Amino acid sequence: MTATLIDGKVVAEDVQRETARRADILRSKGVTPGLAAVLVGDDPASKVYVNAKARTCKKLGLYSEVITRPATVSQNELLDIVKSLNDNDKIHGILVQSPLPKHIDELSITLSIRPEKDVDGFHPHNVGLLLMNRPLMISCTPYGVIKLLEYYKIDPAGKEVVIVGRSNIVGKPLAALLMQKGRWADATVTVAHSRTRDLPSVTRRADILIAAIGSPEMIKGDMVREGAVVIDVGVNRVDDVTSEKGYRLVGDVAFAEVADRASFITPVPGGVGPMTIAMLMSNTVMAAERLSGS
Repeated sequence: MTATLIDGKVVAEDVQRETARRADILRSKGVTPGLAAVLVGDDPASKVYVNAKARTCKKLGLYSEVITRPATVSQNELLDIVKSLNDNDKIHGILVQSPLPKHIDELSITLSIRPEKDVDGFHPHNVGLLLMNRPLMISCTPYGVIKLLEYYKIDPAGKEVVIVGRSNIVGKPLAALLMQKGRWADATVTVAHSRTRDLPSVTRRADILIAAIGSPEMIKGDMVREGAVVIDVGVNRVDDVTSEKGYRLVGDVAFAEVADRASFITPVPGGVGPMTIAMLMSNTVMAAERLSGS
């Protein structure tokens, strides 16, 4: 079996067309959706992500602010920045880029963001509403995975889904989304992780296997059931002397091995990755719609 490739770039473009349409409607009513990103320190990957978000805002007609501070910024200064953005009517979405320096209490920063402007979906208020199946803001990467399944008409209803990874950013919210009652949900969900006993026997049960553990090519071919749908959320750098950059990007799934067994599979890069930014833009427009009463 050769798996059908799930093309995240194509699906992200589809989402962004709809986001741009909604943004046009808001602008016609005098409201320009605005996103503010706060970048602390000089982490190269964080810079790339924040710049990509700013470029996408421009492409879709959204207002964008990038606020940068050195790694030595105090917690109080960071809290003051968030407060000013909470009070700024031009800003409908706020994100504080992770990772933050060790002296910053990340939970305190998250709690300081108004839930209505928490476009990352990390605030406990939004996490709680998600668990109650009444979401206000859905975390972008899990939301993107659901959109990929929807686009490719892979209905999880009644199927066994195994998620390898239990992070607050991906594993837990994605499990909550898939187990809810409703469209593109109603799955039987198992959350596995690095401490799971006999992990291969668990992953082989999956109709839909989602890898989000942050370990390069951990999911091998013999860990996947024939015909399973495989969603690879991982993005890992591995050394590669043949590459001009000295490294290459791989997922949590050994792609070549697994593609011979799966029915559908996401590549890395180009699978889940583009969806994260697409859903962030969608969340920003949704926040602007709600905050403006539109």
